[in-house]
Amino acid sequence: MGGAGGALPPPSQARRMRGPDELEIVAFERGHFSSYSACGIPYWVGGDVPERDRLIARSPAEHRERAIDLRMRTEVTEIDLPGNRVRSLDLETGAQEWTSYDKLVIATGARPIRPDLPGVDAPGVHGVQTLDDGQALLDTLASTEGRRAVVVGAGYIGVEMAEALINRGYEVTVVNRGKEPMSTLDPDMGRLVHTAMENLGITMVNDAEITELRTGEDGRVRAVATEDAEYPADVVVLGIGVRPETTLARAAELPLGDHGGLLTDLAMRVRGHENVWAGGDCVEVLDLLSGRERHIALGTHANKHGQVIGTNVGGGYATFPGVVGTAVSKVCDLEIARTGLREKDAHRAGLRFETVTIESTSRAGYYPDADPMTVKMLAERRTGRLLGVQIVGGEGAAKRVDIAAVALTAGMTVEQMTSLDLGYAPPFSPVWDPILVAARKAVTAVRKNSG
Repeated sequence: MGGAGGALPPPSQARRMRGPDELEIVAFERGHFSSYSACGIPYWVGGDVPERDRLIARSPAEHRERAIDLRMRTEVTEIDLPGNRVRSLDLETGAQEWTSYDKLVIATGARPIRPDLPGVDAPGVHGVQTLDDGQALLDTLASTEGRRAVVVGAGYIGVEMAEALINRGYEVTVVNRGKEPMSTLDPDMGRLVHTAMENLGITMVNDAEITELRTGEDGRVRAVATEDAEYPADVVVLGIGVRPETTLARAAELPLGDHGGLLTDLAMRVRGHENVWAGGDCVEVLDLLSGRERHIALGTHANKHGQVIGTNVGGGYATFPGVVGTAVSKVCDLEIARTGLREKDAHRAGLRFETVTIESTSRAGYYPDADPMTVKMLAERRTGRLLGVQIVGGEGAAKRVDIAAVALTAGMTVEQMTSLDLGYAPPFSPVWDPILVAARKAVTAVRKNSG
């Protein structure tokens, strides 16, 4: 059930393990496309990716060539667990039918948050979740004479769509309910993103709650209103976030977590159900640092879930142990990265910790085009265990977070990190990589405050 992100890796992996005579595979997808990168949509809209089809990894025909019965434009409307069957609706013909299963994989993804406000469904208001959504937005951009865009929300999608619209030549205003953009960062690091966005010509409006999307006489959106201001708009993009799409799972009384996502075991099997698996944005995952379940909608997790599920459905054994919450993004030339816990996450988990922030450069300071970067690091008091890292900076900043992600997964202390044998040459890094400079400073803070 589902055809993007983590939905089709399970049958593909299962098919690699079992031939068509051993395992019959049926997949349902309600949209027009299969196996595509939703994460790439902002870059297609912005023109960095010139063609939609470059985002498509495998077409429906290619799946069918692999003996996967992929039924496009078909929506599953009911799961009958006692009967081991699902009801589906052909969205083109209206025909309904029941399909029996021995093993069921749920990969229904996430749905964009769409506030219940006047004007939210007006022409010119767009969410950006699927390729169909991206095409609809591009069609609006091509047919709209005005050049004013408002993005609602300043998370990953909001920031990326602001960049895309700037690249399209629009005047962009971002209306954000938080104190700073990128709530996945601590506010002090979000402030760096805020400043960079304003330097790009983006108008940032923080601490603002939208109350209405106002329309003109033709019914099209004309402005976004808050309690004390109005922002003219010829197009509005909603980037407020997503929630797990678990409507079917809830109706079938499958177990859901605090964030509304399906709960699974390490094998991605839905808890308490021997023959039902789930993966992708519709599930909650274990945070290896806090020990709590979280909902994190990322394609990296979805694809790993798919490989694990496909292996298990195909008769093998694989597990997905959990995550440390690594993510990267960018707005024009500014790179943004985070992994592990923010300050409020650490407080919520009851941890005592130290924070340090350092300024460094992406290359040796004397080497041409050495871009500045800021690294913030959290370490547990007394033990020195690394808890989290956030990075904001120029080219070469974001992927340094992978060093921290590995250290977090391995349970390393900041002192152990200072001995990491990282690659060095002036075009790539200072002698002391910024991550190691932050680790050294964290060691000092831990020693000073752990007596």
